[in-house]
Amino acid sequence: MKFPDLKKAHEHPELKRGLEVNRRHFLTKAGFGIGGIALSSLSSPLQLLGQVGKTVNANIENGMSKLPHFAPRVKRVIYLFQSGGPSQLDLFDHKPTLNKMNGEELPDSVRKGQRVTGMTAGQKSFPLAGAQFSFQRYGSSGSLISELLPYTAQITDDLCFIKTMHTDAINHDPAITFFQTGSQQPGRPCIGSWLSYGLGSANKNLPEFCVLLSNGSGRLRAQPLYSRLWGSGFLPSLHQGVQFRSGKDPVLYLNNPPGVSAETRRSSLDYYKKIQEMRHQTEQDPEIQSRIAQYEMAYRMQTSVPDVMNVSNEPAHIYDMYGPESKIPGTYAANCLLARRLAEEGVNFIQLYHRGWDQHGHLPKEIRGQCRDTDQPSAALVQDLKQRGLLEDTLIVWGGEFGRTNYSQGALTKTDYGRDHHPRCFTIWMAGAGIKKGFSYGETDEFGYNIVNNPVHVHDFQATLLHLLGFDHERLVFKHQGRRYRLTDVHGHVVKDILS
Repeated sequence: MKFPDLKKAHEHPELKRGLEVNRRHFLTKAGFGIGGIALSSLSSPLQLLGQVGKTVNANIENGMSKLPHFAPRVKRVIYLFQSGGPSQLDLFDHKPTLNKMNGEELPDSVRKGQRVTGMTAGQKSFPLAGAQFSFQRYGSSGSLISELLPYTAQITDDLCFIKTMHTDAINHDPAITFFQTGSQQPGRPCIGSWLSYGLGSANKNLPEFCVLLSNGSGRLRAQPLYSRLWGSGFLPSLHQGVQFRSGKDPVLYLNNPPGVSAETRRSSLDYYKKIQEMRHQTEQDPEIQSRIAQYEMAYRMQTSVPDVMNVSNEPAHIYDMYGPESKIPGTYAANCLLARRLAEEGVNFIQLYHRGWDQHGHLPKEIRGQCRDTDQPSAALVQDLKQRGLLEDTLIVWGGEFGRTNYSQGALTKTDYGRDHHPRCFTIWMAGAGIKKGFSYGETDEFGYNIVNNPVHVHDFQATLLHLLGFDHERLVFKHQGRRYRLTDVHGHVVKDILS
């Protein structure tokens, strides 16, 4: 090439940009490039933007072995989160002593100076409040269940109760955040995002992680739920949960605007992909690839979401099983039915949130409403999955962020009482793959205030959940700002006694 031609070539924008590289620029780009290769493997719905049908190992940048770490016993999780803190003393953990001592003062020897919330710290009296509901034993396991849960009582032989859950948080938002992310401080990835990150994703038409919300008929002004609870934190945004809503548009901004055809949408996405690929060549930001993958997923969801949300073809006996509210979009019953449909379609993590369990006052009335919302649909979900053979590889979790106190918040009367937050012991139940059936784990004292044996911390629960999915919780990590993070932080152990 003659010199004038070479000089002209050097003036070309792309070549000129390529030649403007110094040592610092080179090392910066090289670092991003290596990280970009590793992180781009996480966006496997597009398999590195177009390579369909391959499964890419996450955590490559951490030098870890192929995931999952060992053979999983669970393929998918349906987490029925009861926001507000259900009262274990009125539902699952029967304490006759409280009824015998109803109205008497909580002994100092039981409380042991442990902190209480600001809502009851000013009370001069802490009167014990016995449950106003009867309990009976059900099933061959003989589990004690409240009269408020007649449908749950019929499936007790399929359930594993953990009666000694405890947490570090005493208020709602930190406690829910702690359960979902392993930290009381917002900003960490949630359980569903960790699983999406660890499991990767097949190239399919629905997200790996779906979220459904419903409002209860208990406390009407319930605690809010923030979208960061199903956020991906510092993980690539591809792994955040996708909220499905009731109404005309189940997923926001999914439908084409008026006047935009499917062909136009496809053409726009193809052009957008080319632009973003050019940008990625320059910036080497892995989030660019995540963004492209999300746009492509949204395009495929235009067809798949209406299909999965259309429950009109469900037979009458299924509606009867889930209850009359299963025909009302947005209710807990309808969401339980949708959870089954999402599980059938291969979604790996389905998170339901149901608000209204925060009974600081008027508990006898309000908790009845909450149980009417949730009892029949929760039991139906277990039965429905079981009859379809899906319970064999599905894990269902039912529970809130903490329990309720054995003493009354505010005045105690013959017909009314309230309960404050109680993080020191509460009950959740699990059903399905890898879990013992008809089993009760742990014991609280006769006052239902402290744990007597077999405590299970939130991090222990998270470690056990990951274990069932084939992960060693100490090895499922992500390096962020120089530190390797994990869901269980630096704590947690697998509760092997509840495993089948």
